[in-house]
Amino acid sequence: MSELIHISVAWPYANGDLHVGHLAGALLPADIFARYNRLKGNRVLMVSGSDAHGTPITVEADKRGISPREFFEHYHRRSLEAQKKIGISHDLFTHTDTENHIRVAQDFFLLLLKADALYRKIQRQLYSETEKRFLPDRYVEGTCPYCGYTEARGDQCDNCGRLLDALDLIDPHSKIDGSKPIVHETEHFFLDLPKFSDALLEYIETHAVHWRPNVVNFTRNYIEGGLKGRAFTRDINWGVPVPLKGWEDKHIYVWFEAVMGYISASIEWAQLNGHPEAWKDWWYDPAAKIYCFIGKDNIPFHTIFWQAELMGVKRIYEDDESKQLNLPFNVPANEFMNIEGAQFSKSRNWAIWMPDILTRYDPDAIRYYLTAAMPEARDSEFSWSDFLNRNNNELVATWGNLANRVLSFAYKHWDGRVPEPGELRPEDQELLAKIEAGFDQVGKLFESVKLRAAMREAMRLAQAVNAYLDRAPWFSVIKQDKLSAATTVFTALRAIDSLKVLFSPFLPFSTEQLHMTLGYDRPLYGEQRIETVQDDDRAHDVLVYDSSKASGKWKPSELKAGQLLQKPKPLYKKLDESLVEEECALLGS
Repeated sequence: MSELIHISVAWPYANGDLHVGHLAGALLPADIFARYNRLKGNRVLMVSGSDAHGTPITVEADKRGISPREFFEHYHRRSLEAQKKIGISHDLFTHTDTENHIRVAQDFFLLLLKADALYRKIQRQLYSETEKRFLPDRYVEGTCPYCGYTEARGDQCDNCGRLLDALDLIDPHSKIDGSKPIVHETEHFFLDLPKFSDALLEYIETHAVHWRPNVVNFTRNYIEGGLKGRAFTRDINWGVPVPLKGWEDKHIYVWFEAVMGYISASIEWAQLNGHPEAWKDWWYDPAAKIYCFIGKDNIPFHTIFWQAELMGVKRIYEDDESKQLNLPFNVPANEFMNIEGAQFSKSRNWAIWMPDILTRYDPDAIRYYLTAAMPEARDSEFSWSDFLNRNNNELVATWGNLANRVLSFAYKHWDGRVPEPGELRPEDQELLAKIEAGFDQVGKLFESVKLRAAMREAMRLAQAVNAYLDRAPWFSVIKQDKLSAATTVFTALRAIDSLKVLFSPFLPFSTEQLHMTLGYDRPLYGEQRIETVQDDDRAHDVLVYDSSKASGKWKPSELKAGQLLQKPKPLYKKLDESLVEEECALLGS
């Protein structure tokens, strides 16, 4: 039976290019999960976009002397292009500076106000006397009071991961001019998080059985440590304006506003597809499942703050279940991916940028390695030597060579067609049964969002096909007993056709190539496009996924004897060992 699966993907700041941390942390796992669910026949809605309103945008725009909109639109477009090249199949990837998103965020604010989930409070905040303005959190830097890290931001310490208030910092200073700010009072709205403590704990316990332990433990400890009201508005001039008279100079805090984008993007998707009410299927049907794919630094915003916002709105409609928004079913947060033994650092250029790496390596080679090294349970590391070894020894040697040598042999000896087999022998039946059982085994790992393990299991099955061929004398008997060789090759082609499906969520480009080589005329997946769409008085670019031509199904091969094959080409490239030294030299340069 088809399920409703909503995939909410963390919104990357459009203050620079995407890097492998963005990809391994949220974008790639979300795409792999979406592709699997589409093959299963589930109704998938995968949405995200560029976060256009965070202070990282204004900080960088100020440095370059351009407007925040001009700045973020440049990197938003580059993000669309990089994601299309790497195959991130959003049904819609938009941004937060659309009229639609602003309306939705302001409506949310007013609903929370009506639900008595917001309160007003005088707040002490850092003020720059030289700039004559309150300093947003990211304009302030200082020493973390918990771990002593000297470059902690005013909202969070990147070293220990703790959320901070700028006033907590030791020796704070302005990142703009280095001046020491003073403390001034200002009034803001706060989200009354303590009101939701019991409901949040109940929610966590209900979902703990299928959440990752690190996410459950972090969230439970955070709540049991005592929730405090958190400022919902900010003294900034870029973002979603507070929709109240007298508050025109204040805007909604980006962390509360960005998560509302999961709904605003769903609404925009429905409108673009000509069915304005369609988004409600995922947000109001209690059978729908919402998955939030994020990095670990986003955990509290997606397991506590977002839920509190949704719970606040639900309180208004306690007597009308048809208007109660769904809460996330699972938040499979990934840990961090370090690079060659060090943490990502934009300032030191200690990063692997997506537009750059895609100029030198095929997208599936990148996807394969990032999945193999994905930081699902603990921090992991991107190592160029490991990238080389996994590409050459696993992707090429185990899987790519298997598909290419069997297809090339069949194409040469059976006039470019799938051979007609004799009666399948016990060893043939045993192999196909093992591969067929793999759909259930790999599928269960997908359902649990254990993507690394799912890919390992698919590779283990590829190894089983290689072992089967090593035992079968298919090369040596081609002249003496062609029927026996045909049976072996037919069995191997059936297994490869099935493995193509198992690998396809991880390796969509190469498996699509293999799918066509095997003689199919309709693609496994849909098409990704960058489009320009109208949003009230101005246009903006989005990435969309069109599934109208997709034919892929999560089921074993039904390859027919006699099916016409295309001339095979290698699926992957063996890489030269020199790349390790060359790529490492680029880091930090």
